[in-house]
Amino acid sequence: MLERMRPLAGWLYRRGENLIVIMIGVMFAAFLLQVIFRYVLNWPTGWSNELTVVLWIWIVLFGAAFIVREEEEIRFDLVYGAVPPRVRRAMALLSAAALIGLYAYSFPAVYDYVTFMKVQKTAYLKIRFDWLFSIYVIFVIAVIARYLWIAWDALTASTSEGFDPTKASSGV
Repeated sequence: MLERMRPLAGWLYRRGENLIVIMIGVMFAAFLLQVIFRYVLNWPTGWSNELTVVLWIWIVLFGAAFIVREEEEIRFDLVYGAVPPRVRRAMALLSAAALIGLYAYSFPAVYDYVTFMKVQKTAYLKIRFDWLFSIYVIFVIAVIARYLWIAWDALTASTSEGFDPTKASSGV
């Protein structure tokens, strides 16, 4: 069943990358307009700064939730690479359990805060803060799902291959 979902997952991944590229392009255009309006036309604008900040929040959290793969995350793997595979699985399981616990514990408060923020809007674009911060709720759900998968992977030991530091990536 997982093999049949692989093409769909690849397609969704590429569309997520496309969305990130569009957001970066809009953010860059807003930044250029801000420079032109402020320094060429001597007419400062606030909406372009606000749009840039909103897009930056969405780019970082959406990218971390759906685009950055586990092997692309930056981490200190000196100890992880030096221990045997069983210890690596235990380390992965412990860190996954800790992160799942922390995010799950914080989720009710996060959800309450985001839904409460519907009472306020941004200054220039009038975007409701609950819409703006909704990406954080999505991010938390995605992180919990990712680390549940990592914990399952560590429990079932489906990644029995050894750690290869030459294949480790910084994501850059």
